[in-house]
Amino acid sequence: MMKNRMKKVRAPRRNDKGASILEFGLVVLVFYAFVFGVMDFGRALYSYHFVSHAAREATRYAIVHGAQSSAPATANDIAQYVKAITPDGIDPNAITVSTTWSPDNAPGSNVKVQVQDNFHFVMPLLLTTQLNLSSASQMVISN
Repeated sequence: MMKNRMKKVRAPRRNDKGASILEFGLVVLVFYAFVFGVMDFGRALYSYHFVSHAAREATRYAIVHGAQSSAPATANDIAQYVKAITPDGIDPNAITVSTTWSPDNAPGSNVKVQVQDNFHFVMPLLLTTQLNLSSASQMVISN
């Protein structure tokens, strides 16, 4: 009777070990793809934040350096300013800056600065995907 009460412990089969390793490998692969995907989208958000910040800062730079200032700004000066404030992790050569004045750069006129960045993902599944991040800012020239 004692034998019936005790359950026999079944020894694991050899195939179970291989299945566990395979399942672990698949789960780790999906987990790392998720983690690195989140990091890559975080980089994209970081780049977009910079693009919008750079457009605002460049517009402020342009309104202070109007035609009446001691050092009037040109479109090239504004582009150089944006490249100078570019933080680490963003390629300054991939940034495009376009500046337009309406009607000119005299006080009371409008200045519009548009900053664009072509963002490339690092993830192997997203390598062919390119995001065109763009932001524009417009203000009235003060002096």
